[in-house]
Amino acid sequence: MKVKTIGVLTSGGDAPGMNAAVRAVVRAALSKGLQVKGIIRGYNGLIDDKVVDLDIRSVADIIHRGGTMLYTARSPRFREEEGLQTAMETCRRHGIDGIVCIGGDGTFRGARDLSLHGIPCVGVPGTIDNDIASTEYSIGFDTAVNTCMELVDRLRDTAQSHDRCTVVEVMGRGAGYLALHSGVACGATAIVLPEIKLDVQRDVIEKIQNAQRTGKQHFIVVVAEGVGGVDKLAEQIQTITGIDTRATVLGHVQRGGTPSVRDRVTASRMGYEAVQLLSQGIGNRVVAEKDGKIVDYDIYDALNMEKPFDEKLYKIANAINN
Repeated sequence: MKVKTIGVLTSGGDAPGMNAAVRAVVRAALSKGLQVKGIIRGYNGLIDDKVVDLDIRSVADIIHRGGTMLYTARSPRFREEEGLQTAMETCRRHGIDGIVCIGGDGTFRGARDLSLHGIPCVGVPGTIDNDIASTEYSIGFDTAVNTCMELVDRLRDTAQSHDRCTVVEVMGRGAGYLALHSGVACGATAIVLPEIKLDVQRDVIEKIQNAQRTGKQHFIVVVAEGVGGVDKLAEQIQTITGIDTRATVLGHVQRGGTPSVRDRVTASRMGYEAVQLLSQGIGNRVVAEKDGKIVDYDIYDALNMEKPFDEKLYKIANAINN
C-alpha cells in the first residue's frame, strides 16, 4: 500500500508530552514527503469531519506546552457502527491512508477498529496513569508524578508546621503508579493503592504510630484515586490517633503543565517510530518502550497484555518510609 497522507489525533485524557508527539509525527512525515492531516478532538473529529492540514509551522513552539493542540475527547459515538462508518467516510474524503492515534487503551481500541476497516493505525501510549500494559512507560507520567511530588512537598510544609497528618489523593482510577512513585519520592508514611487490599489499621494507623514512636510528629498519606474515601480515611486517622488530619484532592492540576525532558524525548521517539511504520503501510500496531528501547506490538496482543504491579517498589516504600 502506497501511503501519501497520514492523520494524527489525540484521544482520551490529555497528558503532558502529547504535543511533542504530534510535532514528531508531523515533522517525521513531512521529511518523508507525506502530507499530514490533524484530526480535531479525537475520534469525534473523524465523525464530525473536523480535519485540518498540518505543515511544519503548524507544530512550531508546541514541544514545551502541556495539553494537546489537537484537543481531545472521549467518543461514545465511535463505538457504534454508524459512527465508525462515518469516520471511515471522512478518511476517504480527505485521502487519509493511515492514522497515528495518541492516547490510552480506549484510543487503541479505536485504532484497532479503524485498522480492521482498512485504515492502518498505529497507537502511541499517552496517559499520566502509566497503566498501559504493553509499554513500560507512557507519555505524561514523568511530568505528572513530578507535579504530584512538588504539590505534596508543599503540603508537607504545612503539615510539619502544625504537627498534622495530610491525606493526599492523586490520580489513578484503576492503577496506583502515580501514588506509588510520588509516595516514594515524597517519603509518605503510608501509600494506599488499588492493587493492595486496604487494611486501615495495618496499612495506615500502625505505620503512623510506629513513626510516632521514633519522634515523628507530621505525616503524609498518599492515596490513589481508585481507592477513594480520603475524607473518611482522614476522619479515621484523627479519631484513632488524635492527630489533626486533613484531606486534600490534587485533581486535574496533575494533568497540566510543561512536559519534562523525559516526556518530550519519549514522545518524540514514539511519534517518529509511528510514522516509520505507517510510511511502510504497516498498521494495527502499538509503539511502546521496553528496556529503554522503542518497540512495537500487534494491537490485539497489546490490548490483551497485563501489566505487573511493582511489588518490589512497594516493599521498598514500606521499608524506608516512616
